[in-house]
Amino acid sequence: MLAVSVLTAGLVWAGFITYPSPAYAGSSGSVTSLSHVVIFTSGGTTTERATNAATVGDFLAQRGISVADADYITPSIETPLSDRMSIEYRAAVPVTIVMENRRETLLSSAPNVGALLDAQNIHLGTGDDAEPSLDQTVPAGGVVRITRVFDWERIEKRAIAIHTIHRIDFSMKPGTTKVIAKGFPGERDVTVAFEQRDGQSVRARIVSSRVVRKPHPRIVAVSPAAISMQMLATAYTASCGGCSGITAIGRRAGYGIVAVDPRIIPLGTHLYIPGYGHAIAGDTGGAIRGNRIDLGFDSYRAAVRFGRRALTVYRLR
Repeated sequence: MLAVSVLTAGLVWAGFITYPSPAYAGSSGSVTSLSHVVIFTSGGTTTERATNAATVGDFLAQRGISVADADYITPSIETPLSDRMSIEYRAAVPVTIVMENRRETLLSSAPNVGALLDAQNIHLGTGDDAEPSLDQTVPAGGVVRITRVFDWERIEKRAIAIHTIHRIDFSMKPGTTKVIAKGFPGERDVTVAFEQRDGQSVRARIVSSRVVRKPHPRIVAVSPAAISMQMLATAYTASCGGCSGITAIGRRAGYGIVAVDPRIIPLGTHLYIPGYGHAIAGDTGGAIRGNRIDLGFDSYRAAVRFGRRALTVYRLR
């Protein structure tokens, strides 16, 4: 009895549960002394337990555990107990594995999803997904879903569109255009990543893009918008008697500077005159009233040759 008392005191001092204590009554009514303390791990929890069981199976039976075929137990249930022996037990749980067109429900005592898949000879590719992840506990009564993922990359040559630049040319007849430069498209290398999950449609995304040839713009000259006016045109030169050679807007008189009635055409307005070209309303004259216009020339001969004529004047906007 002294030996039993010393063991019981040691268990109490160490914080162990001493059940049964101080002795265990067997099924025959006899009293058997405690003989072992084992380290028991189950359900993720490790405890130290006092027992008089002879084998691992007896120890589990004392705890009301009946080991099924799919359960995990180490060491085996036939192993004799020894003091400070470690015993690990995991009860198998139902779990369903879903993968592509396969769905299977089974019992497993694997410690995590990765071990479950290994036991079923299921191997994941580098891009495959598992939910829950491989290091997670097997979900009791739940689902482990495997998604097969195929991914690849490809470099594609893609054109960079030509950008068109429009330049207003006041010397052009209203309503006309002229191509100055045709331009040419650029080119870029685009790295595209593709992904296909469980045989579904392929998804693509751009990973990177690099310009290998810059585009050159297409340049088009266009005439400005205009308002047409029917006018009577005459001609003048800067060398006329009494002329200073400087116009009302401070510019030298000559070709491209025309005299107008400011009430009809404000000074400074850009004009296009067929047969004459681009002009600026830059001067006035005593005889220039209403829809009259006087065109500047650099020589008397050119002014005489133009003479006097009715024509359409385009007021540019």
